[in-house]
Amino acid sequence: MKQERQTCFRTGLIAPVRRRRLLLGAAATALADTAGGPVLAQTPPQQADHTLRIAPVSLEIGPGRVVRTTGYNGTVPGPVLRLREGKPVAINVVNDSGYPNLVHWHGLYLPPEQDGAAEEGSPIIPPGQSLLYSFTPRPTGTRWYHSHAMAMTDLSKSTYSGEFGFLVVEPAAGDPGRYEREVLLAAHHWEGKWVSMQDIRRGPPPDNGLEAMYHAATLGDRMLGHGEPIRVRQGERVLFRLLNASASMGISLALPGHRFTVIALDGNPVPTPRTVDVLRLDVAERADVIVEMNNPGVWVLGSAKDDDRNMGMGVVIEYANRGGEPQWSAPPDSSWDYTAFGRSSPAAAPDETIHLKFEKIPGGRGGYNRWTINGKSWPDTNPLFTVRQGRRYRLVMDNHSGDEHPVHLHRHTFEVTKVGDKPSSGLMKDTISMPRFSTAEIDFVADDPGPTFFHCHHQDHMDEGFAGLITYV
Repeated sequence: MKQERQTCFRTGLIAPVRRRRLLLGAAATALADTAGGPVLAQTPPQQADHTLRIAPVSLEIGPGRVVRTTGYNGTVPGPVLRLREGKPVAINVVNDSGYPNLVHWHGLYLPPEQDGAAEEGSPIIPPGQSLLYSFTPRPTGTRWYHSHAMAMTDLSKSTYSGEFGFLVVEPAAGDPGRYEREVLLAAHHWEGKWVSMQDIRRGPPPDNGLEAMYHAATLGDRMLGHGEPIRVRQGERVLFRLLNASASMGISLALPGHRFTVIALDGNPVPTPRTVDVLRLDVAERADVIVEMNNPGVWVLGSAKDDDRNMGMGVVIEYANRGGEPQWSAPPDSSWDYTAFGRSSPAAAPDETIHLKFEKIPGGRGGYNRWTINGKSWPDTNPLFTVRQGRRYRLVMDNHSGDEHPVHLHRHTFEVTKVGDKPSSGLMKDTISMPRFSTAEIDFVADDPGPTFFHCHHQDHMDEGFAGLITYV
């Protein structure tokens, strides 16, 4: 075991090990013996509705700028999966990525074995083998799919890679439509390097550990200024489905001369649609926004942060019969407030309240940070707490650290009931961003029995212990 390599998984079925490292065997049997988790290869029947092949891909994000990564079906993002709510679907996943892998169907209500998280008991797909996922998609809205493997120090794996794609669950009765066009854009950061933050000028205190820094970014499949623009016509109402598929970086987006009308967050319609100048999305968050194309020209839809936009985070919006250089102007200062999209009336009282405190144990120069929930790191957080089916639980969360955390709850949707000192109700999400030294409260109903994974969606934070398993009794 002293010569162990880093595995790609976290699993609640293994004995606690520091940094959750496991021996990777060459065969599925060796992996199963080591991990103690379900490792299944399955020859799918011919009736699979969709096939996803995970394999290496060379992605040209700009002229002469090639990223070698892994993706789905040879593209990044992967193919858009459009599923019908309530209609069973079978998706064959072929793992040619070269390492043990699995796919998480983010935002769906699924049995744990179909969710694509090894911590919940989902099967691992050994290299060179395949697995058939079968489920009935719900709820409707903008969901997505991505790798849920462990990456640790390897910035070519899991959510650091190109393994992500949109999954849209369409209503069983059809969508009446409030727009003329639909555009899907996923943001991602590339060319990551590990750096000691205290060695960067104006960085955090010298007791902080390593962080991933990036040198390129895309909104869509290419860097800003490369590839085809999004062509629109004056008077069009365009629905943008926007996703932050980065591994560890939040984004802020703006479109000069235009505003975003937010109609859904994380795929769920908001009780109070709002029009904003800047759209803030932490890792794994999605937003459905309507933009009225009423300011002809050639514009940059891109990051409100100059550094990100200069790395490529943006795309050109070009009106018909308009030309010239794409225009950018800084948006007005604005803050992001979840409660603006909810209701001011109080949420229903919970059956039980659970307090969760998030803290960091700094790794020091050249080391990796460790994250804790109520003083414990995964797998010692297993179980985080237990629930009874049908009961309503309020999570009172305290981010007692100087880092931002997009907190994600698998297989359930939660209601945002308080942000800081502001109460709210009605806003339903599956991921909530918690800025540094902030508090928030969310409620969920235990209505999807089985082990349920709770974690920060920053890949490095999750890999370094910011995770727990909620179990049903």
